[in-house]
Amino acid sequence: MARIRRLPPSVVNQIAAGEVIERPASVVKELMENAIDAGARRIDVWVEQGGQELIRVSDDGCGMTPDELPLAVASHATSKIERAEDLFRIGTLGFRGEALASIAAVSRLKITSRTADADAGAMLQVDGGQVQPVVPCGAPAGTTVEVRHLFFNTPARRKFLRSTQTELGHIAEVFLRTALPFPQIHCTLRHGERCLHDLPPVERWRDRIVAAFGEELAENLLWVEFAEDQTRISGYVGDPNCNRPNNRWQYLFLNGRYIRDRSLQHALQEAYRGLLMQGRYPVAFLKLVMPPDVVDVNVHPTKLEVRFQDGGRLYSQLLATVRNRFLATDLTARVGRDAEPGQCRRDGAADTFVGDGPQGESPSGSGIGPQPPESLRKDATNRWDRDGEGVNLAARLAGSSPPDPGTHSGGASLQAVAEGLHGKAQVPSGIQILNRYLVAETDEGMLVIDQHALHERILFEQLRERVLQGTLEVQALLVPEPVTLGPADAALALEHASLLEQAGLFIEPFGGDAVLVTRYPALLVRCTPGEALRQVLDTLRAGGAVQRDVLLERVLQTMACRAAIKAGDPLSPQEIAFLLEHRRLCQDAHHCPHGRPTALVFSRSELDRRFKRI
Repeated sequence: MARIRRLPPSVVNQIAAGEVIERPASVVKELMENAIDAGARRIDVWVEQGGQELIRVSDDGCGMTPDELPLAVASHATSKIERAEDLFRIGTLGFRGEALASIAAVSRLKITSRTADADAGAMLQVDGGQVQPVVPCGAPAGTTVEVRHLFFNTPARRKFLRSTQTELGHIAEVFLRTALPFPQIHCTLRHGERCLHDLPPVERWRDRIVAAFGEELAENLLWVEFAEDQTRISGYVGDPNCNRPNNRWQYLFLNGRYIRDRSLQHALQEAYRGLLMQGRYPVAFLKLVMPPDVVDVNVHPTKLEVRFQDGGRLYSQLLATVRNRFLATDLTARVGRDAEPGQCRRDGAADTFVGDGPQGESPSGSGIGPQPPESLRKDATNRWDRDGEGVNLAARLAGSSPPDPGTHSGGASLQAVAEGLHGKAQVPSGIQILNRYLVAETDEGMLVIDQHALHERILFEQLRERVLQGTLEVQALLVPEPVTLGPADAALALEHASLLEQAGLFIEPFGGDAVLVTRYPALLVRCTPGEALRQVLDTLRAGGAVQRDVLLERVLQTMACRAAIKAGDPLSPQEIAFLLEHRRLCQDAHHCPHGRPTALVFSRSELDRRFKRI
């Protein structure tokens, strides 16, 4: 066995470069962060051939003296920390003191810099880790770093680089992640002679987002804000109708630093539960501000991952902030997007939020609804059982008796229930078209409703509230029904027997691959107990390793979907009025439990425009 020996500095720096410098985008990130820490008001990034041949980053920051240049490329030399204790209160983007040394070890590096009070600048060149003497030169105040022929001396690393376009895409993404949280800094990105981004300095963060992503995206953003003690969450979340097939459009910034945090991303996804279809992800631009000593940013060489002192509390704060904003906002989809985003439900009236944040951006108050989810669930039965009529859509639609030939196929007919309501309350009028959509007039214009999606939402919210209160109606089967399943499904059903019981579906083992259904929800008269159980097992099988309450909600979603009226079912005028009335009682009437919109609004101005009246 070879004897232990100390590695030469050049090898050490190349190993460090492997941890910090993964591709050209890594160089851009480190150099831009250094420029921001230097107090730059303008940062210009220039790359050629996807950064493989040239990366140049210029700034007008504080600059460096000739004596500091050799230290800038030395390992673990930095101006940002002095003592070990400083690692627990990091207030800058960079601090490790190894970025420039790592870059210099695998490229041909040139640094030109001048402080504002110096008569001349200074230049330092490093070729593959070999430091040349510092020489004087003419230079503007600030610093310019040129990185040429990245990985020229490590061909094994260079061959793993992708095409020019792919590497340029990574650079553009890093550029935006670094520039977005600092709207006061003018940032540009050029590839050869082509300008990819020119982000001028602005006062409002929304204007920086518009400059980077366009007005169309910004129009679909809602301002959210939360502050408690020394922790503040603020920024923008996308309207649920503005979503993406992956989570790359979720920008989380901690004290100005772009981070990736699975817990916070999960909290964001949970806030949209029931508002997005499966496989879709929300858009978000969020800033988190907290004292540096309650977060550890020194857990990963690239500083993308952090560790929070109280991550659970932050998770709950983010979830509640976003969800409460949605509860206070009319999220009904609008054709043509005439209305401004963020129309707020306040006692049935729609107010429009104007502005969106600090320095004239924030709406009146915090933009958070007046009631948290807990209080919205309080006295939930009274929300449905009004006017002494005891209107309970789940129970009244799903009488335990089989449906009569002359009634709706869902048990007690919608019409029978609606007749009890009609005349008691003023309900909007509507018509049914194509036996699947309802059309109604509103003060805003025309409302087109998917009858199945709306009924599914009404039933789901009733089911959920009954389960929370322990008042879900179930019926005992005179003759329990045996259901034969595969070995895996039988085991899955028995494993989740207590959860199924909570949802109103009672099962017992029946030997072999069969189970016995003894009781099931009165709501599910549209399908046999066996069909209901198999539908629920499909949901459980697809659920994976998620929390019990999430699984239960998915089971209830499946039940509501099975029990709801279907596209193609004809409805009477009284049944239509009944659905329209109960739409007003839902918390999230704008989406079905699976995330599909329940309605579209055609505003008067949109209709006039389409008919060329304006």
